[in-house]
Amino acid sequence: MSQQKAPPEHPSDGPAKTEKPTLKTIARISGLAVPTVSRALNDAPDIGSETKKLIRRIATEIGYVPNRAGVRLRTGRTNVISLVMSTEHDLMTHNARLIASVASGLRNTPFHMIMTPFFPDQDRMDPVRYIVETGSADAVILNQIQPQDPRVAYLMDRKFPFATHGRTDWADQHPYYDFDNRAFAYLATDELIGRGRKHILVIAPPQAQNYALHMIDGAQNAAKAGRIGCTIAKGITSDSVSGEIVDFMIDILGRQSDIDAVLCASTSSAMAAVAGIEKFGATVGQEVDVYAKEAVPFLKLFRADILTMSEQVNTAGEFLAKAAMQAVRHPDLAPMQELEVPTSAGG
Repeated sequence: MSQQKAPPEHPSDGPAKTEKPTLKTIARISGLAVPTVSRALNDAPDIGSETKKLIRRIATEIGYVPNRAGVRLRTGRTNVISLVMSTEHDLMTHNARLIASVASGLRNTPFHMIMTPFFPDQDRMDPVRYIVETGSADAVILNQIQPQDPRVAYLMDRKFPFATHGRTDWADQHPYYDFDNRAFAYLATDELIGRGRKHILVIAPPQAQNYALHMIDGAQNAAKAGRIGCTIAKGITSDSVSGEIVDFMIDILGRQSDIDAVLCASTSSAMAAVAGIEKFGATVGQEVDVYAKEAVPFLKLFRADILTMSEQVNTAGEFLAKAAMQAVRHPDLAPMQELEVPTSAGG
């Protein structure tokens, strides 16, 4: 009686269990040449989309991970884009959404994202210098942008690829995505005027950052056009801890009884402003309106009478990922730039 043959230990259509998958493994399974496989994984424009999908599917199924040391030797690149962010920012909403959307923008590309943090007591230049001098990434993405941001000046001078979430005074020369905070503040203030409000308090971001200046300018211009009062909060910002904002609101409402609206730059500052208003004894939506922009639709769940406008941070992150990749691959092309302009107030 004949015995049935056991299946081969290493089937020809896949890698051996102990074999580390390589480009040759993918080439053998797909029937394509190794250079084609390599170019498909690197998103080469001359490789068809169906071929790229096939190669990426095979790579995922067999657990292929590129040898980054080898990639760097062959191409001079790390295939890494670093998102440089402060540790003190609001990670529950805006920044969390930005991190996720940048990662999404890099999905199914040869690039992957790393986070490079910097601390409130640290020189903001430190992480950028480290990345450039060590060559630990091919490009960086920055936020909390200043009008003449020294990090941007440094990167431009060294022709190191980057993209910014926000605009500098040199925005025509570099990639960026920005939300039009001037238009947001103007539209929000105009809506508050339409609701009969006479004096608006603006809790802006730190004024060293460009978007704070844009927001203040928009609110002041709308207030001037509507002939109402506009006070810019001093001693606190939208980045201040909640307790400080709560105490500030109680104090200023006691000193300036004509303030009947608050314009906030973030979810967390709006929540703190509401807490201060209520501790003072006023009601949001009645004696005092609160208006804020938010990256995640949350505030109306907290208090239904808060007025809001959405900022599309998902779109921002994906755009910045693509802008950074283009800056690496095609430095001679015009930089990718996008300004998100709100067309109407959210309510």
